[in-house]
Amino acid sequence: MRPNAPAGWFELLLDEGQTSGGQGLPESFRAVYGGDWVLPDDRPYVYVNFVTARDGRVSFDDPGHAGGGDVSGFDAHDQWLMGLLRSRADAVMMGDGTLASEPEHLWTAEYVCPSDAEAFGALRRGEARRAVPLTVFVSLTGDLPWDAAVFADPSADTLIATTNGGAGAVERAAPKVAGSLDVLALGDDEVDLGELADTLEARFGVQRLLCEGGPRLYGALLRARLGHDEFVTLSPIVIGDAGGGPRRPSIVEGVRFGVDEAPRSRLVSVRRAGDHLFLRSCYPGASA
Repeated sequence: MRPNAPAGWFELLLDEGQTSGGQGLPESFRAVYGGDWVLPDDRPYVYVNFVTARDGRVSFDDPGHAGGGDVSGFDAHDQWLMGLLRSRADAVMMGDGTLASEPEHLWTAEYVCPSDAEAFGALRRGEARRAVPLTVFVSLTGDLPWDAAVFADPSADTLIATTNGGAGAVERAAPKVAGSLDVLALGDDEVDLGELADTLEARFGVQRLLCEGGPRLYGALLRARLGHDEFVTLSPIVIGDAGGGPRRPSIVEGVRFGVDEAPRSRLVSVRRAGDHLFLRSCYPGASA
């Protein structure tokens, strides 16, 4: 099944990614994307996707405008790339703040890019992935909006990674969900992301884990040295920040690295579509 998006839709400016030793894209997807994206086949792979403004902020954090769509301007190229990233994931992970800001959202390729739903579905089948990625929410408290759309979707299998206290909160809430629901207690005060990654692989067969934020969860991933690749859409807008409203977050929050410990990425590829840039970077020091 060929994508409906046209060949040459992304202009490739730089590509230093691997070209062998893993699972690449079908030719029809390479034609749209302007090149390949090879998944490693010798280790689990954790990758992150964000859209940022020119000033590095990832949200207006205004009522009704907290999601990434407002940052990208609901750019069609960004939505297609989100679909591609989700279509190759065994699980999509985000924090409970992301769920609270977009309760109507479903974390599937088809939801974000319905025009290529059939092609993304065919790609998943061709790579022997489950029909719908496992949805993983990381929450310290277990206090989730149980009326969110994902919990009413019978095709959505959900896992809540939380603390011991958070697991108790979920049990007390006794949520009614249409799909399956698993709860993991992975710490007293914080969620042990390393243990989560190991459990996802061992119990749920997750080899390809996509994280879609928010910034505090991404900061925790970087602190744990768990993120391998970072996909960032650089939007042409500037958001800014000042007093008089909620603080507008940047791409990484909740951690403070010293000079000698700051994670350093390597730029792998750059693509362009209009005034948007699509960057892929890797973290060579990430855990295998």
